[in-house]
Amino acid sequence: MDERRQLDRQSVHDELERVGADFHRFLAEASAADLRCPTHGTRWTNEQLLFHMLFGYMLVRVLLPLLGVFDKLPRAVGRAFAGVLDAAARPFHVINYVSSVLGSLYYNRRRMGAKMDRTLASLHRRLNRESAASLRRGMPYPPRWDPFFRDWMTCADLYRYPTQHYDFHRAQLTLGPAHD
Repeated sequence: MDERRQLDRQSVHDELERVGADFHRFLAEASAADLRCPTHGTRWTNEQLLFHMLFGYMLVRVLLPLLGVFDKLPRAVGRAFAGVLDAAARPFHVINYVSSVLGSLYYNRRRMGAKMDRTLASLHRRLNRESAASLRRGMPYPPRWDPFFRDWMTCADLYRYPTQHYDFHRAQLTLGPAHD
């Protein structure tokens, strides 16, 4: 993170609250038929894409502790790891697609809202415990995996990532508040 740009914790908390309310609005207003409709620019249905959007937040809960491990290792180890992941971008994208198709079967409209609530609550609690120093820790990431991944990301960047991912995919939904 650029030293001149400190993470505004409250703005991240506000983003998480906005996303939670928005996500619940989608689930409440969508019919079963709406959720089966295709999305704009993806092969997913609305329900599958909603799960994928939720999964971005679930992923950050895994990436934050991983960052803590890689931050303690020599940077060359992190760069090598990110390089291997970047080289595997093509199979990753297939797995990413299939995992959202399968994930939405379990985390369907009846379970997604509660999972989103638990995940966002966990991120709120963790963000409150982060020190300024821990928010500056970072590690290399595979930028070919996601348009919002950069070669180097800090802990603060990770807290912002899932909402960037969410807002990007929100525009691809073909239901409810995405079209208001």
